[in-house]
Amino acid sequence: MKIVITGATGHLGQQIVNQVAQRVNATEITLGVHTPAKAAHFSDQGMRVLPLDYRDQASIVSVLQAADVAIYVPSKSHDSFSRVTEFENVIGAAEKATVGHLIVMGFIADQANNPFDLSAFYGYVPRRLAATDLSYTILRNALYADPLVPYLPELIDRHNVIYPLGDASLSFISLEESAAAFAQVAVTPALWTQTMYTLTQERSYTMPALAQVLSDVSGQPIGYAPVTLKQFGEMYNEGNEGHMLASMYAGGAQGLLATVTDDFRKVMGRPAQTLPDFLAAELARQA
Repeated sequence: MKIVITGATGHLGQQIVNQVAQRVNATEITLGVHTPAKAAHFSDQGMRVLPLDYRDQASIVSVLQAADVAIYVPSKSHDSFSRVTEFENVIGAAEKATVGHLIVMGFIADQANNPFDLSAFYGYVPRRLAATDLSYTILRNALYADPLVPYLPELIDRHNVIYPLGDASLSFISLEESAAAFAQVAVTPALWTQTMYTLTQERSYTMPALAQVLSDVSGQPIGYAPVTLKQFGEMYNEGNEGHMLASMYAGGAQGLLATVTDDFRKVMGRPAQTLPDFLAAELARQA
């Protein structure tokens, strides 16, 4: 089996590589990365590492050539147009390279009425794939739970969760468990009969409930005092990401980030780790 993973040096991509390597021999894994030097540790394990530029379809074709399974993780761009453009190159390359099965990362903020800056891209993904002859699976992620860990000291200092969500709730999944599901689907053709799975824990959290979880795991009192969307965007505008983040929580305030499914259980045969258990384990690991 030849499994190709793109975006393999990103946060999710690296975890997917690690999970796939637990299921197949390293020599069966090919990685397409923008900067091969950043993947030297994978090359040392016996994986093939090739340069890939999402803007250059020919480079994608050479990486995907004759892949039994290809896993596409999008680049970290902040606008839908850039991502749709790269996705078109990936689709064309997958068709030219005769990829056996394509696995694509999605996100739950893909609804037609979602104001999130990238919702147009995530909504485009299933519609565009449906128009191809490719065999494919979309794995839609909930919000990543991982950023809550480094964010916790700031929330303790503020004594409050400040997400502008109102009464709405958020759904989470950890990077490691998302990656495990990607790897499991990649090596299990029986799972390919379903074209979309939504990866979430088995409950969502209102902001007071999230604050209580964070209080419990930290041992510090944390409440809920939301800022406005404008304030949130201004506070977290590092790398010009402020508007994108605020737009995501604008969708969240409409209840569009609250999706909960049992799809993770379908893929993995067990429920996803709960948010309190994940946070407690991460804090213990870092202690």
